[in-house]
Amino acid sequence: MKNFFFIILILSCGFVFSKDKGPMSYENYRKGYENYSENDTRAFSYINPYIKKAKTEKKYPELFQAYRDAVFYSKSWDKKLIYADSCLDAAYKSSSDDRISTAYVLKGSIYYAKMKKYKPALDEYLMAYKYSKNTGDNYLKNKVSYHLGVVKNYLGYNEEALELFKECVAYFETESNNTKSHKFQIFNNTKGYLNSLHQMIICYRNLKNYAKVDSLTNIGLLKTFNEPDFSQERGYFLKAKGLSEYSNNKYDSAIDYLTQSLDLIKEDFAWKSVDYFYIGKSYLALKNENLAISNFKKIDSIFSKQDFILPELRENYEILINHYKGKNDAKQQLFYTTQLLKADSIISRDFAYLSPKVHREYDTNALLEEKGKLEKANIWSSVFITFLAFLAAFLIFTLYKKFKKEKDILQKYFLLQEKLQNHNYTRPENIVPTVSSVNHDDKKTHIAETIKEELLYKLKIFEEKKQFTQKGLTIQKLAIQLDTNSNYLSHVINEHKGMNFNKYLGDLRIRHITKLLFEKNVYLNYTIDTLAKECGIASRQNFSDLFFEINGIRPTDFIRNRKKELDNSNYQAMGNIPGLISEN
Repeated sequence: MKNFFFIILILSCGFVFSKDKGPMSYENYRKGYENYSENDTRAFSYINPYIKKAKTEKKYPELFQAYRDAVFYSKSWDKKLIYADSCLDAAYKSSSDDRISTAYVLKGSIYYAKMKKYKPALDEYLMAYKYSKNTGDNYLKNKVSYHLGVVKNYLGYNEEALELFKECVAYFETESNNTKSHKFQIFNNTKGYLNSLHQMIICYRNLKNYAKVDSLTNIGLLKTFNEPDFSQERGYFLKAKGLSEYSNNKYDSAIDYLTQSLDLIKEDFAWKSVDYFYIGKSYLALKNENLAISNFKKIDSIFSKQDFILPELRENYEILINHYKGKNDAKQQLFYTTQLLKADSIISRDFAYLSPKVHREYDTNALLEEKGKLEKANIWSSVFITFLAFLAAFLIFTLYKKFKKEKDILQKYFLLQEKLQNHNYTRPENIVPTVSSVNHDDKKTHIAETIKEELLYKLKIFEEKKQFTQKGLTIQKLAIQLDTNSNYLSHVINEHKGMNFNKYLGDLRIRHITKLLFEKNVYLNYTIDTLAKECGIASRQNFSDLFFEINGIRPTDFIRNRKKELDNSNYQAMGNIPGLISEN
């Protein structure tokens, strides 16, 4: 028995080792990973040797297939793009129009599905169409038609796109039920059927045929029920159901379906934005503004990150702007206005390029292939859009600077207003030292304390009687009026007022006229020249500069804000008059 088991063990090991050392076929490599899900990088333990083997043997059809599978199982979209380029290279080396067309579709799908870059995506699809025109591969023909239909649908040519999708649905549905096909083929055809069905729903919705929308949506939900391999497609049908519920004013139900959709559509940020938008609009209809705004902001986050927005979602920024306008939040209002201008620029840019590309280049290829020429895009549209973008940026910058200046003026006005209301509008240097605090050993000045006190008393009378409003007043003239000399007067003002004579005089005059403007409305109607003369200042410019230096605000800005304040007060007072009937 021992010998028997030993022989069995030797034979088993020999079989295993001989199997390991033998070269694997391309088919065996594919069998090693065909059951993995999309983006599952474990598949590369088989794909990498598959690629190496095909390169070594220069088997370009197999190398094309290996790179095609690498795109499917890569997790990074950057790597998918690299593998797509390698797939295209292998396709050209294989000299097969079918493979070249397939590779172009593959690369175009990466641009469309992840990056939403319609220009390069459409370029790839047009190349795919060129190489597929003579193919006998109906799957490939319908795949190209599907992707061209998606772009037409995005541009708003819904009837043309609908015809393409009807053909795709008919073909993919038939092929998905073909039990003789490989399971990969069945999977791809089922996916093609479900995605074509979803695009038909979008077309019918844009054409306002809601009966068809509901009918096809129910079919899609039924076909994807309890099908984990098609969870993303189910997410699209849940989105369609949510939009229908919103249209029927069933807002709670709409939120439920759209939230389920968000959980399933993974990285498709374009349709996620649509989900967020109608969740937000549903909350608005339910009077829950906070949750609505929260969802609208998520759309802006996607836009800021991806630099992409669907035209349907432009309203999102109008809602946000009006929301913050109602809250008097100028900062947020300005931000979302800027975002809207950027969104408009992107939408205009896409339409300026894509519309002529689809309706000229593709249709020319389909109807006038013998000419073999493509009409050039109108470069002037790009120049015009660039000019508009520059002009918009300049206007926004100008408006922003003006807004910032006005806000600063308003803050300074309120600060000054508070001081005037609280009777705190005085000079900090206006405190006169008491006799006990005076330094009696003041030999430097050679002014007796009694003279100082007498001068301070006279200055007090001078201030109280508003004698500083005299025109052409100089220190010499004031010294004569106060029965002293200019040196004594200058010294006392410097020491006890904390400033020289000119500043002292200007400070008195500006504070005097400021109080008059605040307390007596009649002065608000005076010209700046009249106000300057009223307080004894000869020059309009000197008056304005002094006013700004002391108050931090120009007299014109003070008068304007004071008038506005009084107008608002009068308006509110009218609302409290007995017998005044509200229009409401």
